[in-house]
Order: sequence, then structure tokens, then C-alpha cells
Amino acid sequence: MTDEPQYLTQEGYEKLKAELEDLINVQRPELAVKLKDAISMGDLKENADYHDAKERQAFLEGRIRQLEGLLKDATIINEDHIPTGVVAVGRTVTVQEEDFDPETFRIVGAAEANPMDGLISNESPLGQALLGKKKGEKVKVQTDAGEFTYKIKSVE
Repeated sequence: MTDEPQYLTQEGYEKLKAELEDLINVQRPELAVKLKDAISMGDLKENADYHDAKERQAFLEGRIRQLEGLLKDATIINEDHIPTGVVAVGRTVTVQEEDFDPETFRIVGAAEANPMDGLISNESPLGQALLGKKKGEKVKVQTDAGEFTYKIKSVE
């Protein structure tokens, strides 16, 4: 974890909490059974099921720790306190690059960002450039692919 605040929308918080509960209450017990069965087969050196279960267990426990820390330290965005008409974490913004169709994104914290679903991080180049801006303003975004200029069409 970093010292930077980790923002989550209420929906993002609930989604990650549900994932944590599934990992702890469903996947962990299922994996324990698989591990026990693999151990009962004997010779662990050449037991692929055992090694697979141990790898999955390490990943599962790491994800559980990650989610527990994130949920404990997250700053939940209270949508009632987000400034109206200004791009902020929790707001939905429609932008348009010249000669392209408008695109709509919701600004979220890095933990729940998923650009394919229209959720961009406040820490991303576009997210950072948009924060604090209003409808009608233009922003320049520097990325690895070059510099892009977007006009803010709406902020909801």
C-alpha cells in the first residue's frame, strides 16, 4: 500500500467486500479440501495437484491480505459531498478528442479502475488531467502514445 489515499466509490467498496467474503468463505475452504486430498495421495515431490493447490493457496492468501488492507484503509467517496459540475473522484465525465466520438468515463480510485468498463483511475494520466476541470474546458494528456487534447462535454 502507498501513503496516497485509496479512493473507492460505495459500489466499488461493496464489490471488493463481496470478493473478499467469497475468497474467505467459499474459495479458501474449497482449496483446503483440494489441498488435503492432494496430500492424501502421498509423495508430494511429484504431486502436480499438490503443487497447483499450494500455488493457488499462495495467490488466494495474498489477494485476501491485499483486499483486507485496501478495505480497512480506503476512503469511501460520499457522492453527496462531490462538488457539482467539477470533475472529481466519483463523477462521470464525457470527453471528446477532435475528430473522434465522445467517450464517457467514471473517475474512480485505482483499486476499482477498469477502463474496459469505463472506470478510469484518478491516478491515470487522463484522470489526473480531468480532476478539477469543468464542462467546456480542454485538457492535454501526455501518455506513452503521445499527447492528446480532450474537450469536456459534460460532468455528472
